[in-house]
Amino acid sequence: MTSTAAPSPTQARTVSAARRWAMLAAGTGAQAATAAMVTAPSFLIPELHRPVADGGYGMSLAEAGLVASASMTGMMFTLVLWGLVVDRRGERFALLAGLLVTAAGGGAAAALASPWPMAAALGFAGIGAAATNSASGRVVVGWFPPERRGIAMGIRQTGQPLGVGIAAGTVAVIAHHHGIGPALWVPTAAALLVAVLVALVVLDPPRPAAAAGVAVANPYREDRYLARIHAASVLLVVPQFLVWTFGLTWLVDDLGWSPGIAGLVVAGTQVAGAAARIGAGWASDLVGSRMRPMRAVAFLAAATMALLGLAAAQADGSGPVTALAVGLLVVASAVTVADNGLAFTAVAERAGPFWSGRALGLQNTAQHLAAVAVPPVAGLTITAWGYGASYALAAALPLLAVAVVPIAGERRVS
Repeated sequence: MTSTAAPSPTQARTVSAARRWAMLAAGTGAQAATAAMVTAPSFLIPELHRPVADGGYGMSLAEAGLVASASMTGMMFTLVLWGLVVDRRGERFALLAGLLVTAAGGGAAAALASPWPMAAALGFAGIGAAATNSASGRVVVGWFPPERRGIAMGIRQTGQPLGVGIAAGTVAVIAHHHGIGPALWVPTAAALLVAVLVALVVLDPPRPAAAAGVAVANPYREDRYLARIHAASVLLVVPQFLVWTFGLTWLVDDLGWSPGIAGLVVAGTQVAGAAARIGAGWASDLVGSRMRPMRAVAFLAAATMALLGLAAAQADGSGPVTALAVGLLVVASAVTVADNGLAFTAVAERAGPFWSGRALGLQNTAQHLAAVAVPPVAGLTITAWGYGASYALAAALPLLAVAVVPIAGERRVS
């Protein structure tokens, strides 16, 4: 079943190599634009938390975290529905519709620019953003052969850290100087531009014809392989969203950095994250396994988060300990995202062409259930115990993931 998601050699020749790479670029761009929209509210937290007397909104960290999670909430509730759209209507339709909904919600949020109405509009934008998670991955898996699929999906998955990097490098500083409304036009414009690219280059990947009158087998009934990938991904996504959501706020509030400099550092961490995803995908193609590299990533994530927690607890804004802590933040931002492409590729390969949309939707729903809880819960733990303790506590989850990754149930990539 591993190779059913790939086109046959005859089908693969129906488009040129240049067209396949153009579709990969479009899928990556779609992921980047929607990731920028979903994570942009996280970089508004310093302004939402800033006292009213200083020109901010005076929200508590927990309240600001709730606003920041609005787009992820909208995404979470519609991932499986978009997966069903992908399986029934195709990837191109889902991508175009999702990007247009994302842009509409982002434009409304920018126009409102008041925390709670803005949160509602961002929730609508998140509904559209969910489409790229279920659709663009299938475009890549459907057009690339198995021995190139890992690195192709790794490249596609760079869209998420690149989108976060775009948001981190622009949203915080624009919001600080011009307000949260203008800041939200950045991801809105990105979604519109990528929609044009998708319309020009994306084609639905080929899939074998289903036998008439025969129901396609549900891959979840065969074994627990897919369910264990989902569970491991949930455990690994918590430290990822912790450092993404509160990394900038930690640099600004705890270490006293300016929003502009802090935003550039966080943007730089996303470049490291993009490289980590490509490296993990390349390694998985080399060793013929998605799960062995994923388990190695879980080990590294646990160690890095524990060390970051220790260093952050001692950092005071300057000196070698602070430099070490910031360096570990960069490393953690890279390591904690390296598993995403591996999990996506493995899910699409095992689910096959008739279930991959729903399976990727379930994969993302499981991750976003955890991700939506991170901002408000972490806001409470940071308020009570500090950033260092919160980072260290998050190290326990990837350690659990080591045991959950389904090494034994994997079929060799061929």
